[in-house]
Amino acid sequence: MGRSRRTLPEELLLLALDPATGTTAQPQSLDLGLAGAQLVELALAGRIAPDGDRIAVVVPRPTGDPTLDSALELLRRRGAPVRAVHWIGGPRLGLRQTYLSHLERCGMVHAVAGQMCGVLPTTRYQATDTEISREIRARLDSAIRTGVPPDPRTAALAALAHAVGLGKHLYPGNEGRSSRSRLRDLIRHDPMGGLVAHAVMDVQNGVAAQPRRSSAPAGRQAPGGRGAPEPARGVPAQPRRGSMARAVAH
Repeated sequence: MGRSRRTLPEELLLLALDPATGTTAQPQSLDLGLAGAQLVELALAGRIAPDGDRIAVVVPRPTGDPTLDSALELLRRRGAPVRAVHWIGGPRLGLRQTYLSHLERCGMVHAVAGQMCGVLPTTRYQATDTEISREIRARLDSAIRTGVPPDPRTAALAALAHAVGLGKHLYPGNEGRSSRSRLRDLIRHDPMGGLVAHAVMDVQNGVAAQPRRSSAPAGRQAPGGRGAPEPARGVPAQPRRGSMARAVAH
C-alpha cells in the first residue's frame, strides 16, 4: 500500500482533532473507531473481507503500513474468522496515541506540551497542514449536501464518524441536526463500513455478546438489517469497559 494516500484511521483521527483545543473529540469511543477503521482499510486493500458478521483474512500479504500489518497479523493468527464486534471490543490501549505519534512523524500534526492546573503534564496536538483536514471535511460535507452516493472510503469514514459520536462535533446545534441525520444515513453506502460501524456502536452499548441477525442479501449486510442506533440524538453511549476510557490528548 502506497503512502501517498492517508489511511482511514489517520483521516478519522484528523477529523476528530479539535483545532481550537488540540484535543480529540469523543476520546472514549475514538479508540474503538480507530480499530474499526483499520478493518475497513484492510478490506479496501483486499486483505480481509466480511463473512456474515465476521471478518476473514483473504490475503495475508503485508500492506507496508506497520500499524495495519500488526492488526492483519493478529487477525491471521486467529485462524478462523472473528466477529467484528469481538475484534473491536478487544483491548486497544494506546491505539489513539500510536496514530497521533505517527501523524507527528509524518509532519501532519505537532505536539504541544503543557500542564493541567499548573501541575499535571499534558500534550495537545495541532494540525500543521489545515488544508488536509479541510479536504477530509469537504468530502463529508459534499456527500451530505449533494445526496450523491459517496465513494466507499468516504462512506466508511462517515459511518465511523457517526459511530464514535463525531456528529455533534462536526455539525453542532439545532442547525446541524439535519446534517447529523444525513451523516448517519451514509452508513448504508458501504457494506464493510456499515458492518464495522454497527460493531463499534454495539460495543459501546454493551450488546457485543449477541450475534447480529441481518436479512440483507449478500454484499449488502448490516446497514439495512437493523438501522443504526442513535442514542441521545446521534451520540453513542460511552463505553462500559474501563480500558476504553483512557484519554490521550487531554
